[in-house]
Parts: sequence; structure tokens; C-alpha cells
Amino acid sequence: MTETIISLNSVNPIEFFGVNNGKLDKLKKKFPLLKILSRGTQIKISGAPEQIDTAKEKIDLIIQYLERNGHLSENYFEQILGGDDVETIDNFVERNPNDILVFGPNGKTVRARTANQKKMVQACDTNDIVFAIGPAGTGKTYTAVALAVRALKNKVVKKIILTRPAVEAGESLGFLPGDLKEKIDPYLRPLYDALDDMIPADKLGYYMSTRTIEIAPLAYMRGRTLDNAFIILDESQNTNDLQIKMFLTRIGPNAKAIITGDPTQIDLPRNQRSGLEKASRILRNIEGIAHIELDGEDVVRHRLVKAIIKAYDKDQDNDDRSGYHR
Repeated sequence: MTETIISLNSVNPIEFFGVNNGKLDKLKKKFPLLKILSRGTQIKISGAPEQIDTAKEKIDLIIQYLERNGHLSENYFEQILGGDDVETIDNFVERNPNDILVFGPNGKTVRARTANQKKMVQACDTNDIVFAIGPAGTGKTYTAVALAVRALKNKVVKKIILTRPAVEAGESLGFLPGDLKEKIDPYLRPLYDALDDMIPADKLGYYMSTRTIEIAPLAYMRGRTLDNAFIILDESQNTNDLQIKMFLTRIGPNAKAIITGDPTQIDLPRNQRSGLEKASRILRNIEGIAHIELDGEDVVRHRLVKAIIKAYDKDQDNDDRSGYHR
């Protein structure tokens, strides 16, 4: 049984310990065999040497992150505690101001947080069309919206157009209360939520009223030429061949487009095939079109989302090997 003392003099102890010691409690839960005490700007750890070394590595990472960024959300705190691979560690520690995509309200910074999200950023910088495909929670839409907001703020484009198919509404759309906008808005809510994180409410309201930022169902894109714009097609797995072709052929001069989708969450009727797979396949070798594949390692939601995705992937693999299909 040994003990060590770690100084927090280089960071704000409140940021480390969290409100009502919330982050400290998570640290203790991560290392139940250790006795961890906070004393002012110090942490005292007692226990087995190998356990202390592991805890100290995590604490050092948290301190390094706080020294660079000043603030650490509880979600990031959990990810640092849970990430054991070198890539995850580097992703948190090696951040610098040049990685920031957007400064949101109240000084919040929005940046690519995983290796494949960073590939999305690089692909968008060098290509006019980017396919970003992967499971839920991998930050496809969020990163795409951040790139669009960055382009607008930097005057690279004059407007942002965010669209997704409203197939979830199906035949029930006419039975929902309200006018067409009120019926469609719930299906576009993830796009609004992302924008709320990146643009102050009053400015976002102005952008929406002047159509500098437009959020609309995919059907509204038909017949338009979208130039000087950053366009995002979200949930593209719910388009058919004609719809995704229609979208891609709307793109005009000085425009960029990101197409996001999750092939495992197709909501189309059984007799309709998703257009995403075909579009991604036949456009793969065209210069100026990039394809980024995200996976469970890119999940940035609650830590359990990654575990859920892995469990379903494992179950699907077992079904494939046994020849069983639901």
C-alpha cells in the first residue's frame, strides 16, 4: 500500500473536481480500489502501486487538457477516464487553437473530436462533396454543421442549406397538428439543435429570417440551383436513387455539400431501396468527391452508446455467420 499526492496548482480546481465534486466522484468510481481524497489544490491517492500509476496517467491527461483549454465538460471527463487507446488519448491532449471550427455562444468551442471527424474536416477543405457515413452518435451531422457555420462566418459561402428527407412522417403527416412547417420541424430538430450550439439565438433568428440559413425537407430542393452555399443532406439513407441524384445535381458554382447517413437505420418502406449505397459506390472514384467512414470509435455521445453499437454489431456478425436473418 502506497500513496501519492498530485498538485492542481496549474489548473482551476473547480474545473477538475466539478460542481459538487461531480467529476471527482466519477474518478473515484473509475478506481474503486483506491482511496482518493481532495485537499484544496491537491489530490491524495492511496492504494496498490499499479492502480495508482493508472489513475495518475488519467489525472495527468485531465490536467494537460485543462492547461490547454481551461474548461472540461463532464462528458469529456468521462471519455478521458474511459479511453485507454493511444488515439483517444492523443485526441484530447494534442488539441490546439487551430483545431477549433467554431466559437459558439458563451465562449463554447466546437471542434472535430475524433480521428474520423478530423478526416471529415480535411476532406471538406479539399473536396466540394463529402460523403460521411457511419452509425448514430459519431458526430457526422454535428461536424458537418460546424463546417457549414465556419464557411459562412469566413464568408466562403453566402448561405447554409440544411435538408433531410421527412420519411419518418410517412402517411401520418397530414394528421399532425399545425401548418406544414410545424409538421415538418420535428424531423429537422437535430439540425436546429446543432445550430443552437454554434450561433447565438438572436443572430440565428436573423439568419433564418433572411434565409441566410435555410432548413427544409429534401422535397423543397427540387428545381433549385444551390450556388454560393454550403449544403448538408442529413439522414441520406432515407433517400431513394432519384432523390439523392436530384440533390446532388442541385449543386451550383462555389458550393460545397456534405451527405451524411447511417445505412443501419433505414426507415424507407420495405419495397424501396436506399439511394445512399448506390451513390456512394458509383461516385467513389470521382475527383472532388470524398468518402469518410465513421465507426463506433467515433461515438461522442454518452459512453454507453459506443457499447450499445458494439453489442449490436457483434450480434449482427453472429447472425451473419449462422445464416440467420431477421
